[in-house]
Amino acid sequence: MSFIDQVDPEIVGALNAYTAERYRAIGDDPPKAREMTDAVNRETRASLPPTDVEIAELTIPGPDCQIPLAIYQPPGPKPRGGLLWFHGGGYIVGDERDDSRCVEIAEYVGCTVVSVGYRLAPEATFREIISDSFAALNWMVDQASELGIDRRRVAIGGRSAGGGLSAGLALYSRDNNGPDLAFQLLIYPMLDDRHETPSSHEITYPAVWNRDVSVKAWKMYLGDDFGSDKVSPYAAPTRANDLSALPPALVTVGALDLFRDENIDYAQGLMAAGVATDLQVYARVYHGAETKAPDAEVSKRMRLGYLEPLKRAIG
Repeated sequence: MSFIDQVDPEIVGALNAYTAERYRAIGDDPPKAREMTDAVNRETRASLPPTDVEIAELTIPGPDCQIPLAIYQPPGPKPRGGLLWFHGGGYIVGDERDDSRCVEIAEYVGCTVVSVGYRLAPEATFREIISDSFAALNWMVDQASELGIDRRRVAIGGRSAGGGLSAGLALYSRDNNGPDLAFQLLIYPMLDDRHETPSSHEITYPAVWNRDVSVKAWKMYLGDDFGSDKVSPYAAPTRANDLSALPPALVTVGALDLFRDENIDYAQGLMAAGVATDLQVYARVYHGAETKAPDAEVSKRMRLGYLEPLKRAIG
C-alpha cells in the first residue's frame, strides 16, 4: 500500500501545504529553505483570526550572542503557568514568531508562552543551540515575577525539532542544576540521529519529513559528531542512559511519522525510569498534519490531546 493510501482522507490534500521542494531545500540549501519558510510563516500570521493574546518581541543576552524571544500573554489573572516553547524546522529553519501554535496554547491553556529564537544549524551545532535554550529557560524563571509566571508551573515543549530540543533540555537542566520543571510537552519530537528504527526506513515520501532530509538535518545539527559514538544525549535524547528524575511528559506522534518508533521507545524509557508519561499515537497521521490540516477531525483530536494535559499540568 502506498504512503498516500494509508493517510487519513481528511489530511491528504494538505500534503501540498509543505512541498517536497521545501523539504529538499532544508537538507540541501538552508538559506533557500529559510526564505521559503519565512514567506509561508508571514502568510500564516497574516491569516490568523484576531486574538486577545498580547505578543511582544525582545532579545536577551545569551552566553555568546543575543537570543530573540517572542512572549505571548493571554488576558486573565496572574501569576499563571508558563511554557518555554521551541519551534520546529529540523534545527535548520524557523524562528521565535511561531504565532499559530503559541497563540492557541496561550488561549487554551491560559499560560504565558515564551518562544525561543535559538540559533540554527549548520551555522550552529547542538552545543550552541542547547546553550541558547538553557539560557532562555533560566531567564524565564529569573524573570517569572515580571512575566506574571508562577515558578512552580513552568513547562518546556515544542514540535518536531523543538520537541527534541525540549527533551534534550530537560536532561541538560537536570544535570546542570537547572530550574524545576512541571512538565515536558514532546510533540512528535526529533530524538534519534541513528535512523535505525522501522519507521525511519518506512517514511520516504518527499512531501513529508522523510529519511533523506532527516539524515541531512542531523548531520548539520551534530557537526563532526555525526556518525560517531560521541553524540551527546542532550542532542539525541534516545542515547541517554538515565531518564530518571525528569519532569512528567507527554509524547504524541502520528503512526505515519518518521519519528513514530523512536518516540514510542523514548516514552517507554521514561515510564521504565519512573517518569509519569502519557503516550499518544494517532493512526493514519503524518508528521505535522495537525497544523497543515487544522480543521480535520483527527487534527483537532491531536491538538486537544496535547493541549489538555498541558492545561492540567500548568493551567
